[in-house]
Amino acid sequence: MHIQIVTFNLENATQQDYLALSHELALTFAEIPGLQTKYWLADPAANTYGGVYIWTNRAAMDTYRAGEVAAFVAAHPNLTNITSKDFGILEAPTRLTRGLPAIQAS
Repeated sequence: MHIQIVTFNLENATQQDYLALSHELALTFAEIPGLQTKYWLADPAANTYGGVYIWTNRAAMDTYRAGEVAAFVAAHPNLTNITSKDFGILEAPTRLTRGLPAIQAS
């Protein structure tokens, strides 16, 4: 499992504009191979939005990053200051805090 956290600010767009875009993109993200889930983030007071992506592995994330959907998001004129940070996970403590699906248990 691999985690990616993406944040960005909106420019020349309202939160309602972003919600409409996110609803359009949600089905696209749901079909990305290797993406187990995506948590959509919003802090309107700080104009900060983003997502927490849970990937099956780093290779799946790297494939996404090299693909059309990531390119579309990166080039979108209303999304600025985009950051992306990825992390491996510590499996033992994560299992103790119910962070891994039962299907992945050894």
